[in-house]
Amino acid sequence: MLTIIGCGNLNRSDDGVGVIIAQRLQQYLTQNPHPHVSVYDCGTSGMEVMFQARGSRKLIIIDASSTGSEPGIVYTVPGKELETLPEPSYSLHDFRWDNAIASGRKIFQQDFPQDVTVYLIEAANLGFGWELTPAVQNAANFVFAEIVKVMSNELGVKS
Repeated sequence: MLTIIGCGNLNRSDDGVGVIIAQRLQQYLTQNPHPHVSVYDCGTSGMEVMFQARGSRKLIIIDASSTGSEPGIVYTVPGKELETLPEPSYSLHDFRWDNAIASGRKIFQQDFPQDVTVYLIEAANLGFGWELTPAVQNAANFVFAEIVKVMSNELGVKS
């Protein structure tokens, strides 16, 4: 089972790139169904990431990043490099996908994917807005195509 999760906030311009890619992948799978691929739009809910990933063999997470690098740069990072246990908090909003990876491994153990890849797309604009900037849109197209290749290579989904 391959689970793909898009994260972000559609109301914050480039921050929505993970969600937009997930929605495109959902449409793609509607026309090219595969019983061993699930795609979710988890928005900003780290807790949902943890529960949707449970039971998968492989997990792909897609989100925007803000490191000060050139907008549209795509980082492909092993989840192990990014996972962190959450700080004590009274708000689930503080529980992010990086916390979900670490917590999911700890809570669900062998029922949580050990193979986790994170696609981070460097944002240009995180202000209010619904449109992706051109550089991030180009990166979104690239990441979409890369994930379709992963599905095709690993699971035999048509590309």
